[in-house]
Amino acid sequence: MELGEKVLAKINNGIGVIGFHNPKSNSLPRKLLNELTAEFKNFGKNPDVKVIVLESIGEKAFCAGASFDELLAVKDAYEGQEFFMGFANLINEMRTVPKFVIVRVHGKVIGGGVGLVAAADYALSIDTAEIRLSELGIGFGPFVVGPVIERKIGKSAFTQLAIDHDWHSAEWACEKGLYNHLFTTPHDLDDGVKKLAMDLAKCNPEAMAKLKEMFWEGTDDWDRLLMQKAAESGELVTSDFARNFIHSFKQK
Repeated sequence: MELGEKVLAKINNGIGVIGFHNPKSNSLPRKLLNELTAEFKNFGKNPDVKVIVLESIGEKAFCAGASFDELLAVKDAYEGQEFFMGFANLINEMRTVPKFVIVRVHGKVIGGGVGLVAAADYALSIDTAEIRLSELGIGFGPFVVGPVIERKIGKSAFTQLAIDHDWHSAEWACEKGLYNHLFTTPHDLDDGVKKLAMDLAKCNPEAMAKLKEMFWEGTDDWDRLLMQKAAESGELVTSDFARNFIHSFKQK
């Protein structure tokens, strides 16, 4: 029986693991975005959790970004903003949770998924995990995820990724700083994630929390900024261009 849309959370030896799954290439509808945000908030308050690992479930894509089904269902700019606020809230929760976030990337990453990888403090990936910002070709742009991606890889690389909205290799992503380490097999990836998480779980929680504050200095205005970006995306996603593209894509 195939696992449906679901967020799973567990704690083991100080490591909090948050996993998500959607049969449609691990794309993210608002329900999953809200549940992920809630789990990060819960782990942030739980003293038993020393470090957080974010992963998706399955063997194909890590995350295909926004759910096309929900984007097609958006009736107006307000509903569009509400949808994109799901990504904004999750990114903000990941950056403010007072614990390091490790992301395990086992497959390709598209659109909003790239934003989640960038919002983590450390990213471990398989060496076949290509990335793509496809938003411009769809009819809007990577506005909500833009600030966190630009912060991670710099304006020049973000510009390239947004304009040349095709696939970029895992090696490219690692060179630009989105991924911190590449592995050749899923087994090695799992070992790498486990080793790093176990090492961090033994570190001083107060020291890690203060380091995290230092890492994210200059982002205090992101609650307002990402809300503004969500409004921009919400307006553009209701355009005829975007609707026609998404509809034709789903017919393939």
